[in-house]
Amino acid sequence: MSTHAELQVPSLGKVTVPVGIFINNEWSPSSFKETFATINPATGEKQLDFAHGSAADVDRAVKAARKAFKTTWGNNIAATERAAALNKLADLMERDSDKLAALESINSGKGVRIARDADVADSVACLRYYAGLADKFFGQTIPHFGKEKFVYTLHQPIGVCGQIIPWNYPLLMWAWKVAPALAAGCCVVMKPSELTPLTALVLCDLAKEAGIPAGVINTVPGLGATTGDAISRHMDIDKVAFTGSVVTGRRISIAAAESNLKKVTLELGGKSPMLVFDSADVEEAAAWTAMGIWFNSGQDCCASSRVYVQEGIYDKFLAALKKKAETVAIGQPHDEATSFGPLISAGQRDKVLGYIETGKKEGARVVTGGQKWPKSGGGFWIEPTILADTTLDMKVVQEEIFGPVIVAAKFKTEEEALELANTTSYGLAAAVFTNDARQATRITAALDAGTVWQNQYALLHAGVPFGGFKQSGIGRELGTYGLEAYTQVKAVHQNLTQTVEWPI
Repeated sequence: MSTHAELQVPSLGKVTVPVGIFINNEWSPSSFKETFATINPATGEKQLDFAHGSAADVDRAVKAARKAFKTTWGNNIAATERAAALNKLADLMERDSDKLAALESINSGKGVRIARDADVADSVACLRYYAGLADKFFGQTIPHFGKEKFVYTLHQPIGVCGQIIPWNYPLLMWAWKVAPALAAGCCVVMKPSELTPLTALVLCDLAKEAGIPAGVINTVPGLGATTGDAISRHMDIDKVAFTGSVVTGRRISIAAAESNLKKVTLELGGKSPMLVFDSADVEEAAAWTAMGIWFNSGQDCCASSRVYVQEGIYDKFLAALKKKAETVAIGQPHDEATSFGPLISAGQRDKVLGYIETGKKEGARVVTGGQKWPKSGGGFWIEPTILADTTLDMKVVQEEIFGPVIVAAKFKTEEEALELANTTSYGLAAAVFTNDARQATRITAALDAGTVWQNQYALLHAGVPFGGFKQSGIGRELGTYGLEAYTQVKAVHQNLTQTVEWPI
C-alpha cells in the first residue's frame, strides 16, 4: 500500500495526506500489509484506508525511540533545546491551523470553527505551556545530615512511552500526551484512535519540520486489540498513557502488569454531576450546563451528563435548558456556524439511541430531543436530549452514554444532593451552582471528583491538572503534575565524611 493518499476536503480541495506508519522520521506501510478504513461521520461514507500497524511495527518504533532516547533526546540535550523544538512545532501548527482544523473536522465530525478555535488553539497552548516548563522542573536538596553527607533528588525522564489516544479530541489528546513527554525528555510511540488517525499522522511531518530528531515521535496507527495491545505489552516500553473507556483501561493495566510492570496513567470515563441550588442564577446555570453536555455533541469524558436541581427551581431550570437545546447550532462540520456535529460512528449513534429508549422504558421523561436529527441523511446526528425525573437505579444515570443526552432530577437538601452526586463509580468532574460562597466551599470539598467547577463548567487550562477519582482513572495530565507523570525521582546520597568499618 502507499503511505499517502488524496482526500477531498471542504475549503481545502484535494489534499495529499499520510496514511502510513511513521517511524524514525520516515513513512512506511504496515509490515503485514493490512489496512483499516475510516468513515466520514457526516455522510456515513468510507473516507480513507490507513496502515494497520502490527506487533513488528510497534517493535520497530520502540527500537527507534530507544535509540533516540539514548543518543539525541532525553538527558543528551539541554532542556532549553527541547523547549525550542516544542515551540517551533507550536509555530508550525499555528501556521497550518486552517488545514489542521479542516482535517480534524472531516475526520471527527466536529464543526470546523470549533476545531480551529478550540482544538487547534488549545493544542498549541498546551505545547507552549510545556515548552515553558521544560527547564523549570527541579529536584530537591535535603539538608538534614549536617556534615555527614549531601542529599539531593533528580527528576529524570522515564524513557520510552507508549501513548494511546481517543477519537473525541484527536488533536488535543495528542498534545496532552506528547507535549509533557517531550518536555520531560521522553520519546514516544503513539497510537491514535482507529476512528480518527488523520491529524496525528499529519502532525508527524510538522514535528520533523520542527527539527525534532528521528525516533522521538513515532506513530503507529492500528486497532486497539492488535496495535494497542502490542504497545501495552511491549517489554521495552517504560510507561503507557491512555485516554478512553474504563473497559480498555483495565485491559491496558493488566497487559502492563503481565509484561514488564510498566508505569500506567489512565484518563477514563465520567458521569459528571452538576448541582444547581435555589440561589443559583438559573439562566447562567442552564447555559453552562448546555455547553458542558452539548459541546462536541456530548462526546466528552467530563460532560455535564447528570444534573441535580433543587426542587424550588427545577421546572424553571428545565425550561431554560430546553430552550438552549433547541437553539444548538446543528449542522454540517464544514459550516462555520456549526457547533454540534454528528457522532463519530453509526455504532456510537445506535448505542446512544439505545440508552435513550432504555431511559424512557425505565420511566424517564423526554423533555426534548431523543431522536435522530431529521437532516442527518447518511450521517450520525442525534438531537440534543434531556431526560428528566430520573432515579439512581436507571441505567442512563449509572452508565456513561457519551452522547448528547443529559439526565436530570430534583433534590431537596444539600445532603441529598451530595448523596446523588457521589453515588457513582466515576469521579472525573463535577460542578456546583450557588450564590452562597460557604455552600460552594462545603460542596466542593465533599464531591468525589478530580475537577470541580463553581458556577461554570467545562473550561480547562494547560496549567491546571486534570484526572479522576474512582474508576475515572489513575494519575493526572496537564500542569506540573502532567510533567511529573513522565519523570522518575532519583535520590542521591553523596558521602562527605562518614567512614565504615567492616565487618559491622
